[in-house]
Amino acid sequence: MAEYKIFFTGSVEKDLKSTPKKDLKKILDRIKMLAENSRPSGCEKLTGQARYRVRQGLYRIVYSIQGYELTVWVVKVGHRKDVYR
Repeated sequence: MAEYKIFFTGSVEKDLKSTPKKDLKKILDRIKMLAENSRPSGCEKLTGQARYRVRQGLYRIVYSIQGYELTVWVVKVGHRKDVYR
């Protein structure tokens, strides 16, 4: 299986700055895993959108997949209470 390239939208940097360091490493490791498997076990397609989400503890990673380009765009990272606002 081909490996995907990971990209981040500009707002993700802001999301990650407010994340505690102990959680940040786990979140980044989870994002790296998306390069190998863009639809891992436990991922969910968001209703009415071309986006997916995976959980990492209390955090959610929302991303889109461009299969023809083999890219994953991380569009939002946040606490489960804040990610869908």
